Amino acid sequence: MSIFSRKNDTTTATAATPAAVDPGLAALTGEYTVDPAHTTLGFVARHAMVTNVKGTFTDFTGALYLDGSDPAKSTASFDVQMASIDTGNADRDGHLKSADFFKTDEFPTMTFRTTSAEALGGSDYRVTGDLSILGTTKPITIDLEFNGSAKDPFGNERVGFEGKAELLRSEWGLTWNAALETGGVLISDKIKLNFDISAIKKA
Repeated sequence: MSIFSRKNDTTTATAATPAAVDPGLAALTGEYTVDPAHTTLGFVARHAMVTNVKGTFTDFTGALYLDGSDPAKSTASFDVQMASIDTGNADRDGHLKSADFFKTDEFPTMTFRTTSAEALGGSDYRVTGDLSILGTTKPITIDLEFNGSAKDPFGNERVGFEGKAELLRSEWGLTWNAALETGGVLISDKIKLNFDISAIKKA
């Protein structure tokens, strides 16, 4: 079932023969609210060149609009409170909130707004959007897998996505680091992002 627009397949359709809309897809059209209790916004950074440190953001809001009749009009937005960063270590979290990194007193919120999307085949999609951190906005591309839709025991209509992306934190002004005696640096520039999103359709 497709959520975002598909590229034309010239082997099965022509410009004069528009693809039929999947009735199941059309039924998903509407506004959705991201469910924070069943959604994970995570990241992974390489530490000391030898291991990975994982973290999440625990305070955020998100909204989706899915258009089954014209999937290209589907959108997503997220607002993340940077002070909610959690790596499982209070001292490290405090450093990440400080002026060396996220400056959460000055820049409390990270935002994401979609600008385009495309289908890659099957349940795989690629979404591009504007990511704003520390007052800097740059595009980022996210690979998504649509996990389907379901009605939960409480009568909520849900959709689910898994996603991943990579970025260079230095491009958003996150440049703090420390050299290692054995060579290399304490924290990788490349950060891996991972998402597991559940969203509830508005009544």
